[in-house]
Amino acid sequence: MKETPYTIEHFEEEESFELKEILQKYLRYWPWFLVAIVFCLGIGYAYMRWAPIIYRSQAKIKIIDESQEVDIASNALSLLGGGSKINLENEIEILKSYRILSQVVNELHLDISFYEVGNVKTRRIWAPPFQITRHIAADSLNSSMPYFIEFKGGAAKITDVNEKVYTPNLKEPDLPTEGLPFDIKMVEGIDPIFYEGITYKMVLNPLKSTVLALANTIQVQATNKNSEILSLSLESESMDLNEAILNTLIEKFNQDGVLDRQLVSQRTLNFIDERFLYLSQELDSIEGGKESFKRSNNLSYIEADAGMSLQRKSETEEEVIKLENQISISEILKETVINQSDYGLLPANIGIENTSLNNLVAGYNEMALEREKLLPTVGSNHPTLQNLNGQLERAKVNIIKSVNIYNTQLRNSLRQLKLEESRAGSVFSRLPEKEKMLRSIERQQSIKENLFLLLLQKREEAAISYAVTAPTVKVVDYGLTNNIPVSPKKTMVYALSLLAGLFLPFAVLYIRFTLDTKIHERTDIEKLSSDIPVVGEIPFFKDVKKKLEINDRSLMAESFRILSTNVDYLLTQKEKGTGQLVMVTSSIKGEGKTLVAHNLSLAYASLNKKVLLIGADLRNPQLHSFYGISVNHLGLSDYLKDPGMNWKDCVVMSGNDNPTLQICFGGSVPPNTPQLLSSSGFEKFINAAKKEFDYIIVDTAPTMLVTDTLLISKFADATVFVTRSGLTDKRLLEFSKNLHKTKKLRNMAYVVNGVGNGKAKGYNYGYGYGYGSGK
Repeated sequence: MKETPYTIEHFEEEESFELKEILQKYLRYWPWFLVAIVFCLGIGYAYMRWAPIIYRSQAKIKIIDESQEVDIASNALSLLGGGSKINLENEIEILKSYRILSQVVNELHLDISFYEVGNVKTRRIWAPPFQITRHIAADSLNSSMPYFIEFKGGAAKITDVNEKVYTPNLKEPDLPTEGLPFDIKMVEGIDPIFYEGITYKMVLNPLKSTVLALANTIQVQATNKNSEILSLSLESESMDLNEAILNTLIEKFNQDGVLDRQLVSQRTLNFIDERFLYLSQELDSIEGGKESFKRSNNLSYIEADAGMSLQRKSETEEEVIKLENQISISEILKETVINQSDYGLLPANIGIENTSLNNLVAGYNEMALEREKLLPTVGSNHPTLQNLNGQLERAKVNIIKSVNIYNTQLRNSLRQLKLEESRAGSVFSRLPEKEKMLRSIERQQSIKENLFLLLLQKREEAAISYAVTAPTVKVVDYGLTNNIPVSPKKTMVYALSLLAGLFLPFAVLYIRFTLDTKIHERTDIEKLSSDIPVVGEIPFFKDVKKKLEINDRSLMAESFRILSTNVDYLLTQKEKGTGQLVMVTSSIKGEGKTLVAHNLSLAYASLNKKVLLIGADLRNPQLHSFYGISVNHLGLSDYLKDPGMNWKDCVVMSGNDNPTLQICFGGSVPPNTPQLLSSSGFEKFINAAKKEFDYIIVDTAPTMLVTDTLLISKFADATVFVTRSGLTDKRLLEFSKNLHKTKKLRNMAYVVNGVGNGKAKGYNYGYGYGYGSGK
């Protein structure tokens, strides 16, 4: 026979069917999902009710690069070196430094936390109706000190963690309360009577822990890679508190940068003032010497030079003065570097016309400023500080070397100019020697005066820079809070609750299904044993002794009618007058084989078929219980033990409702069941019965541990193997499949009993129970 090929559509239909089957398996437990969803949504609602509402505030600032400033203040500041390209990482570290944040904490008194205690939750507040003045410094605390504050009858009641009560005098707040480390007074214009019934919690926190907590809370980052704009953000319960912290942080950061710039200007002013005193003394000395020289030599004015010689001589003298000026200024700088015992700032741009030297001084000042910022936060032996000290020492050496090189160049140039001056001076060789000496004095006077005027100009520029120091930041946006809280997010909380409500029962069911080795429906058998048919599913019903009735239209009745029809397809056609024997068995006790055998007999009888129901489970007979008779009622065992007994003597009518159904009960429990069932008497009984009845239904013993069923299986035309939903282990199918494969059970088919019983239990229940040998 040609095999039918499987198409893609065929596999798609199978996958679709399997998916529907899986969904149906889970949807059977829809009440679980409903309860879980309601429960998780309830938890989500409780979380929304009790969780603190967190708001996010944000501010933006632009860091101003002082090296790009072109105003007069910026030019004056360049006395001690210009700025470099902005390093935003450094600025972020400064913004979040302990030094800056401690100023914010002290400014806003953040070391004192206020909360309003409610019935459901406690929320932090920014502006309580009272003011606190602490008696102990925040940096002296090692741990937090909580207090609870209540108002009643216009008075305050304060309780500490040890439940000690304080009653400060609100009318005289300046009077200290014994044992209380702070004073309390109401905000002006507020009457405490309006706040009765409200409990406030106040916590005095250590400064260090408050600053560190604030540093972990504040987020600072660049808006993008190439931007000079920093975004500052903060999340807490109070919008006003967020904005106040961000705005104060910007203010303190700007003040810190302005102070750095003013320090450079102040150092320049101090240096120029020191040089003024020295130059003033020198000028006074030169002018006094000139006056004495003129008086002693009766000189009043120097005669004017004439002609081109005089002009050339004047130009040469100006060049000489300029070079000597440069030598003097550079020597002053060199002397300052050599005599400086610490790593203070050096004067820069004081008139030296050497770009390389000016750049070295500017670089030294940048490192000196960095050292001054680092020194308060780390020890003097810190590796970073030691490395910076080494760089500053090397910078000093380089400055001195550069000054020496520059002075050498200047002296060489000065030597050449003096040679030219000497040649030009030959023109005036005839001038009196006294007049030449006077000109030398005046030249020294001119050098000092020019240097004095230059320093005076630089001092004015530095004074202007100090007075009008430009801010270090430009505020793009002050602290601004989004009215939509960032936590908890209502949509997300309920979405997660819904997902949790779906996931939890799914996970429980998945684990249950994964660990479950029980049979529950016919598909479980069909997947494991495709070559053995499943001829019926019997629904679960509580009354296991329930019997089919005439014209019964219940679900149970219909299921057994379907079973009888399907069993007929298993049976082969026989000669007329020969009945069909259907053996009903199971693996273990409790799977419902007797129930199936009994009602299958009733189903055939309802079709006006002559049916004989035999109770062949002689070790543990149960058929008698369906009719409320004694277990020792005359039955099959009695017939098999008495060879002279007629088999019809142990057969009784089932009742008036089913005139075509007759029953042979098991009889008293014998000690030698295998011998009785393998005797010729049982074979004679079956052969005789087949001539009298259309169907013979035999309720046999479970096959797992006793051999009774296998002894009589040769008489069966079909075998109905009963499994029970929620009881029969899937691993037991291998046993029944092996019986079928070895042909120990003829024409076998499965029945699933108790389908739809969600409460089925009994793992490994009933193995061998009631079937002990010799009993």
